[in-house]
Amino acid sequence: MCGRFTLTVTWEELMMRYLIDPESVSPFHMPRYNIAPTQMVTAIIHDGRSNRIGQLQWGLVPSWAKDPSAGSKMINARSETLEEKPAYRMPFYRKRCLIPADGFYEWQKTDAGKQPLRISMRSGRIFSMAGLYDTWITPDGQKLSTCTIITTEPNTLMEPIHNRMPVILRPEDEALWLDRSPALEGSDPGASSALEPLRELLKPYPAEEMQAHPVSTIVNSVKNDTEECIRSITSS
Repeated sequence: MCGRFTLTVTWEELMMRYLIDPESVSPFHMPRYNIAPTQMVTAIIHDGRSNRIGQLQWGLVPSWAKDPSAGSKMINARSETLEEKPAYRMPFYRKRCLIPADGFYEWQKTDAGKQPLRISMRSGRIFSMAGLYDTWITPDGQKLSTCTIITTEPNTLMEPIHNRMPVILRPEDEALWLDRSPALEGSDPGASSALEPLRELLKPYPAEEMQAHPVSTIVNSVKNDTEECIRSITSS
């Protein structure tokens, strides 16, 4: 699964990375070192003309849900069953997003207990996790926009650590994931061959481009959100 991640870059770096006009939105991002479920996360969507940046609550609440309580149980969506699960089917067809990150945490079982690891790109650069979003209308008419991160089988780096990992998209595939062309939003998109390229993106990211480092157990508490969370330590 993917239950914690980091986005420690500056607002300016985000805007440049996703080709967003800095005058189109007021800054809201600050470096974050321990992002957790139910919190607001930065997300990128495409409005049909250009990329847009905003915030979504982590934990998908389907538009048809009776109440928002299901969100805490839908922080991740398995890639293998997206089109089988009612909560994820239509978002996969029509409401795809990017969740920017520069690392994510996973806990590896050891003789001494669970050791938290931070997994990142060897390049140190921002990467995009494949996400889905939806909007739920509250009883008083307010909109609650939420998201989930898609997971897949582990690559060889992740396999000894955990049996799942987030779907990470190559930069050249991000535009396809965000594509909102009519061919991908038809009345019966599940029958459209145009969706096959999207399905092909739901696979493990190359292990040779990633790295994992042990970090302090302070990341175990969501209250801790400082640079110390990402500092590499020597595993005992």
